[in-house]
Amino acid sequence: MLYNNLIYFLVAIFTFSTNTPVEVPLIPWWGAFIASALLLVGFSLVARRLYASALTEKAVRYFSIERKLSIVAVVCFIIWVYVLDLKYYLQPLSLGGKLPVLENLGGLGAFFLLFCVIWYRARPLYQQLFHREYTSFGFLVSNVKINLPIVLPWLLLSFTFDILVLLPFPGLKKILVSPWGDLILFAVFVFFLVLFFPPLIRRLWDCRPMPEGRMRDKIVAFCRDQGFSSEILCWPLFEGQVITAGIMGIVPGFRYLLITPALLEALSEKELESVLAHEIGHVKNKHLVLYVLLFLGFSVLAGALARPMPHFILSSDTYYWLLGKVNLAPDTLLGILGAIPLLILLIVYFRFIFGFFIRNFERQADASVFRAQGTGVHLISSFEKIAVLTGTRREQKNWHHFGLGERIGFLEQCEQNRQAIGRQDRKVYASLLFYFCCIAGLSFSVQQLDLQKISAGYEVKYAEAVLLQKSRQEPGNSLWPVLLGDLMQSEQMEGKAVEAYEQAVKLRPTSVEVNNNLAWLLLTAKDKKLRDPVRALTLARTAALLDEKGFVLDTLATAFWANGLIENAIETEVRAIRLDPGNRRYYLEQIRRFQNSRWGEETEKAKNL
Repeated sequence: MLYNNLIYFLVAIFTFSTNTPVEVPLIPWWGAFIASALLLVGFSLVARRLYASALTEKAVRYFSIERKLSIVAVVCFIIWVYVLDLKYYLQPLSLGGKLPVLENLGGLGAFFLLFCVIWYRARPLYQQLFHREYTSFGFLVSNVKINLPIVLPWLLLSFTFDILVLLPFPGLKKILVSPWGDLILFAVFVFFLVLFFPPLIRRLWDCRPMPEGRMRDKIVAFCRDQGFSSEILCWPLFEGQVITAGIMGIVPGFRYLLITPALLEALSEKELESVLAHEIGHVKNKHLVLYVLLFLGFSVLAGALARPMPHFILSSDTYYWLLGKVNLAPDTLLGILGAIPLLILLIVYFRFIFGFFIRNFERQADASVFRAQGTGVHLISSFEKIAVLTGTRREQKNWHHFGLGERIGFLEQCEQNRQAIGRQDRKVYASLLFYFCCIAGLSFSVQQLDLQKISAGYEVKYAEAVLLQKSRQEPGNSLWPVLLGDLMQSEQMEGKAVEAYEQAVKLRPTSVEVNNNLAWLLLTAKDKKLRDPVRALTLARTAALLDEKGFVLDTLATAFWANGLIENAIETEVRAIRLDPGNRRYYLEQIRRFQNSRWGEETEKAKNL
């Protein structure tokens, strides 16, 4: 359960933390509130129906329903974030951006709310299966405490970073926002993980020392024989009725061996020792340290890919095509498209890469029984009992463990040929070497990319997309089509410039600038199909009537010339000289053009207004 919930919470954390709050919500606040309430009610009704249909089933069915509803909860949360703009409404929690961790805590609380719905509906079936009475509130608290260790490191790391950035030490802030800052924070995170996290989990899970007695003495003696020391705790997971054990903590003084009461009751002494040998094998093979490094590997990999991602998106025509199809701000769409590959990476990484190593670490730990007991028959017997008592099919497998049948088969193979143990060790070490080489190689390769070259030339397309978006959002504001027309004209995209200016003229028919710019474009466009001297003359006259300036009169003079009215053109240029003597040389050159050539016979000069 916890392994699956790890992925669900990682997806939720990633979804929320990579989302960029919009300036204007897609749906008004009251609509978002109603939609959120309906989503929550609908989810609750589905959960109630599923659990009610399983009242006569076994625990396997209970966990199956929880897994399916958890996936639905992730989908609902994504809808909250990307469709109902959850982060927009939680922004005030960050205190003006000073403590983003509070905003993240609000988002995480929303995700926990969906899981609380699952647990609330699961309580009747849970009580029937595990024979324990709970109040609704007590059951919710119990489940929150079980799952809290999954997200607590991220919250504490985020809180630490936000507090350090707020401290009045510019040098410290400079270090934190530098590339070294991530490594320093990760070092702090590992320190916390090693020293403080295991005792914290122990209290959250209500694990207590195993009572003194013959069984405890046997376990202590076996651990001592294996050169292993740890505090031995009773693990009340699912009322202690789940047949399992676990180990947590890297440093011996902060290490705990967790054993459920059901495991003690189900197994014989030798079988129990074989399970203990498996857990000790995790420690001796440094699996707990490797888990931390694998998490670091994902951080390095995600960071390496996140850096060039916006540049690749901006260089893709698909991005600009989507902007014209969806009602999203360019930066919002850029954030979504950048988050999707990283979200896929997260799921693939933990489901397949991390899962591959977990499964093979488990197999490596299984092989530890041969060093501890000299045989694997007792662990095989344990697996057979677990399969019978829990109703687990031998062939049933998951992403983090091989199936019981596969694990038994491996132990039987090792029983016949001990060289299989060495082959498994070599497989793990070779896989780790290949993994770390790939991470290092990819990170180095990304650093060599010329990101500016990748997205070069797309600044104009992005600016165009922003202005088009603004035009759609504020159709009555002529500023955006004017700016768009100016941009398109400067980039010699004449057709788009004409369209933008035409829209601006409709919105601001008395604008000198808009009338003049469109008139000039209709006179000087390199694409002769766009030229329209008659309409240009009308626009130029309007501009000149509104405000006689030198450049406006020059446009009007050019329009007269284009329509064959040479005398009017020369007379208008003379007026321009009187109003703007500083550009006298240019206006005189224009007069000579009017006298010596006809409009359309030469390439017109560009004009900067």
